[in-house]
Amino acid sequence: MKYVTTIDGKEFEIEVVDDHHVRVAGRLLEVNFESVSGQPVYSLILDGKSYESYVYPGDEDWQVLLRGRQFQVKVEDEREKRLRVAAGGGAAEGGEFHLKAPMPGLVVAIPVNEGQEVKKGQVLVILESMKMQNELKSPRDGTVSHIKVKAGESVEQKQILLNLH
Repeated sequence: MKYVTTIDGKEFEIEVVDDHHVRVAGRLLEVNFESVSGQPVYSLILDGKSYESYVYPGDEDWQVLLRGRQFQVKVEDEREKRLRVAAGGGAAEGGEFHLKAPMPGLVVAIPVNEGQEVKKGQVLVILESMKMQNELKSPRDGTVSHIKVKAGESVEQKQILLNLH
């Protein structure tokens, strides 16, 4: 089965060959992907290199935390993508966006202020979890409308940290 995967706005074609092989952009990779103790933490072995990732479903995509970076990932099979494009659907760049904590953690810093204009990819919140500092970045250009947490505060998974217009 082939899938079109969009990671932070960049598209990749991924083909699942079998239980332990995928082809990404024509390159065959050996993979092992296992849930750790039924938690949203996964062990990923990719071509012999081991990674730990945290994956949880968002409203319309997946949030993936890998090597201290958070990615927004949308996965569609080829048919779903063709139907969406034919219907004129795409990612909404307007409206309000709620930045949610991908996991429980401690807010280390919030390098933005309410009313501040931000660019896509700019760090909005630094969250410490599992002894790692994770930069949560803006998925698009916008304005910080409301910061709901402060540095030093503990937060729960899926708790709204700030709003972006």
